[in-house]
Order: sequence, then C-alpha cells, then structure tokens
Amino acid sequence: MSEKIEVGSVVTGKVTGLQPYGAFIALDETNQGLVHISEITHGFVKDIHNHLKVGDEVKVKVLSVDEEAGKIGLSIRATEEPPVNPIEKVKKQPRKRPVPIKTESEMEQGFNTLKDKLQEWIDQSQSDELIKK
Repeated sequence: MSEKIEVGSVVTGKVTGLQPYGAFIALDETNQGLVHISEITHGFVKDIHNHLKVGDEVKVKVLSVDEEAGKIGLSIRATEEPPVNPIEKVKKQPRKRPVPIKTESEMEQGFNTLKDKLQEWIDQSQSDELIKK
C-alpha cells in the first residue's frame, strides 16, 4: 500500500465495480478502496445503481486505511454538504403556555403527603360502614 494515501485526505477515483453493499473505487494504479452503500450519499440508498455506474469519476474522502488487510475505507458522502432540512431552517419558538392561577381554597386542599393521609385511611378502613361481617 502506498504511503501517500492518508486518512482524512480527499482524492479523485474511478468506479471499477458495483456490489449491493458498495462501490469499489480505484484511487491510482495500485490502490483500490470501498465506498460502503451507507457512505454513497446523505439519506437512504436502496439501490446503488441509481447513484453510480462503472467508469464514473468520483471525489472520495479516505475514512480508514488497513495496511495489513490491504483495505481502504472511502466515503463520497463526506465530500458533500448535507442537505438543508426545511424544518431546521425555520426554527420554531416554543409556545409559552399560561400558568393557571390557583385560588386559596385550591391551594389549601393541594397535595397531601401519605403520612398526613395515613391515619385518615386507617380510620376509614376500620369504620363499621366499610366492614361487613
């Protein structure tokens, strides 16, 4: 493998083969890399043949170089600007919801802790009306 191919560099290559999982790209006379189908373009790619054909010249970014295995991982997507999402373009302000105003009687009633209610529940459960023998 040549030393001139470094991770992060952007080079031009030629598509030499297409498989359902990606495209093989010849970077020079001796080096070839693979663009995985997920790295073809932004968004979902169902069929790689709709985006590339053998002989196309493409600009690719080198993602990884494994000299022992002789593999070079490439990306076409990394050389393109991501599409602008129209929803993100117009940032919506969160709606402010009015806070309900509580009356004094509602505030007094409010939330009671279990400790406050426990004795009341014990008394209710022992009352003659609830216990039918």
